[in-house]
Amino acid sequence: MSEHSKPTDTADPLADGDRTDAATEAFVAHRNLLFTVAYEMLGSAADAEDALQETWLRWTGVDLDTVRDQRSYLVRITTRQALGRLRTLRRRKESYVGPWLPEPLLTAPDVAEDVELADSVSMAMLLVLETLQPTERAVFVLREVFDLDYDEIAEAVDKSPAAVRQIAHRARVHVAARRPRGAVSATETQNALQAFQRAIETGDLQRLLDILAPDVVLLTDGGGVKQAALEPIMGAEAVAPVLGRISAVVSLQSTQVNGYPALVLRMGGEIDTVMAVRIDEGLITGLYAVRNPEKLSHMEQETALRR
Repeated sequence: MSEHSKPTDTADPLADGDRTDAATEAFVAHRNLLFTVAYEMLGSAADAEDALQETWLRWTGVDLDTVRDQRSYLVRITTRQALGRLRTLRRRKESYVGPWLPEPLLTAPDVAEDVELADSVSMAMLLVLETLQPTERAVFVLREVFDLDYDEIAEAVDKSPAAVRQIAHRARVHVAARRPRGAVSATETQNALQAFQRAIETGDLQRLLDILAPDVVLLTDGGGVKQAALEPIMGAEAVAPVLGRISAVVSLQSTQVNGYPALVLRMGGEIDTVMAVRIDEGLITGLYAVRNPEKLSHMEQETALRR
């Protein structure tokens, strides 16, 4: 072969740069959606971020010319990454000290306005999703929350569309039997939260008993790092005295966590506990107090959740 017939390097560095820019643009455009998918599957912002990092690494190796629907393709990658992590998390939770609660997210007001999205990321719903098997959880989230068609979901979870339909039905029935009760108006929610906060700040047990449902449940997650009850505390008579002692050591701030009302408890200016509140018919029916420091690192920043 002569020197003139020697193959030449035809790679165009500018074209490579364009492809990288296009991949980045697509990923950024769908990042909030992908985070929400991963978070709803994992219940952990830190693990959701890790899943997105893996999604990005795989996405940069994809030939975009072969991708018909970039959003669907990215959701598929993220779902597979989250599924792998979900199986690992399930093993980790088996040895978790005390009740396990999802990692709370400080959410923007528009998340609460999207009732379906707020319901799907609420502490109560995420705990219901914990009772599903990994593939059931993925199918339920992709179908019921994000309304993906069965063919798309089938590609994401490596099942046939027919199998996905069966899994979706089974998961829907399972969740329906356990999901929280109906939605409460914003005004009713705000009034109940204000009354609850005043009762805690004054340490008034009677006020607390008036706002707590008789069958209220308090779950505390310390992860073996912070002091917390190792079993659920059940009933207003048991929960009220615990809450009545809070104001002596911390300051309270109302906020929105996972699309629903919550209280942030600070000690010495630092976040000590995030307590998500579940309200039904004007009464507090569920309290989810996260104290594990590893789960509070995202609480200083507002999180964008999107469908």
